[in-house]
Amino acid sequence: MAVGTNEGVGAEVPALAGVPVLGSLFELKSDSLGTYLRAQHRHGDVVRITAGPPGLRAELYCVFSAEGAQQVLASESANFRKDNPFYQEVRESFGNGLLTSQDEDYLRQRRLVQPLFTRRRVDGYAGAVAAETEAVVAAWQEAPDGIVDVSDQMMHLALRAVARILFGTDVEATVDVVDRCFPVITDYVLRRGYSPANIPRSWPTPANKRAAAAMNELYAVCDKIIGERRSDPAESPGEDLLTLLAAAKSSDDGEFDASELRDQVLIFLLAGHETTATSLAFALHLLGRHPEEQKRAREEITRVLGGRTPEAADLDRLPYLTQVLKEAMRLYPAAPVIGRKAVVATEVDGHAVPAGADVILAPWVTHRHPLHWPEPDRFDPERFTPEAEAGRPRYAWFPFGGGPRACIGQHFSMLESVIALAMILRAYEVEAVDTDVPVSAGITLRTDGPARCRVRRLDA
Repeated sequence: MAVGTNEGVGAEVPALAGVPVLGSLFELKSDSLGTYLRAQHRHGDVVRITAGPPGLRAELYCVFSAEGAQQVLASESANFRKDNPFYQEVRESFGNGLLTSQDEDYLRQRRLVQPLFTRRRVDGYAGAVAAETEAVVAAWQEAPDGIVDVSDQMMHLALRAVARILFGTDVEATVDVVDRCFPVITDYVLRRGYSPANIPRSWPTPANKRAAAAMNELYAVCDKIIGERRSDPAESPGEDLLTLLAAAKSSDDGEFDASELRDQVLIFLLAGHETTATSLAFALHLLGRHPEEQKRAREEITRVLGGRTPEAADLDRLPYLTQVLKEAMRLYPAAPVIGRKAVVATEVDGHAVPAGADVILAPWVTHRHPLHWPEPDRFDPERFTPEAEAGRPRYAWFPFGGGPRACIGQHFSMLESVIALAMILRAYEVEAVDTDVPVSAGITLRTDGPARCRVRRLDA
């Protein structure tokens, strides 16, 4: 329920206790995900967290319930905008694409892009995913001592897959640049996005200069490929996503200019490889710690596929493998924290959220809510049988967001993940070496240490 003033709307929001002057600043900096979990355990589903000194203090209204997530993302989504400093930093570094745009810009982009993400269109990318996965499967035979870091390996796989789908034959020209430049830019965005005050980007500090150089290199390679496609459409490789984006147009929405195309490409590269890589890496690592579930998944893969290459139609034929992925995304959501700003005063779960408040949703916490997830830290793919899913609220699990801004690429992410996981598990038995993998919230969920697994070739 949204109203026009801040008065008389719901109960006061309980506050997480912090230290004098700085509040929970150090807690959030050292372990934001753990801080949000503690806030929910101590105070319930709507909690206020303050961080920073007076005058530069951030005040976060954290919403942890499934019903609250549905209100923010879906039923009252117009009242919760991407107007916070973090999204502004992403916007300035990666452009005003689908992830960051708002209002008419967003609606126009979505209308132009939506036809390129139909299920039928996305299913056509299964072959590209399988080809890139086959290269990884072959390379693992040479792994020293049979040990691979699945976090690094799945990041490499997902990047190559999305770059091939975006750029077609120009994949090699982009992968090295993205691999080198993205970490520099994302770290820069994170530092600025969560800082209470920032110096202008134009000042020639070492951090600004490093980030600017990385952005310039990344933009240049994208602009070069876009320019070549635009100048000589006859030489286009065909059905890659960039060619389709360049050709997308309508009588009402026009078409993308070169700058808009680059913005879409950068956002697809960002959102399209880091998120899927996270899901794949943790699915493999969890199965490496749970041999019985791994055995069951492999038996399904062998029964359905035999020795053939998986296709898009196999997604519906591999229900247990899909349950494994969904459970991995529950425990390790690629977007563990989602931020919004309230436009007007609102009541969420019976609590007053004032106009202008920074609102935090945390799939990391909601996906562990004891009301919907018994023994929430236990890995159990049976939580995602059709019957179990039907018995839970829609937003008890929302790794792809929800509402009118739900991730447009969620079918592609599931397609890529199921195909890649099926091919890897058919070829290798996986055993976790690092049983505990620390993580933190970046632009996406990031590992703070290796996620090594020992892999044994099954047909050796």
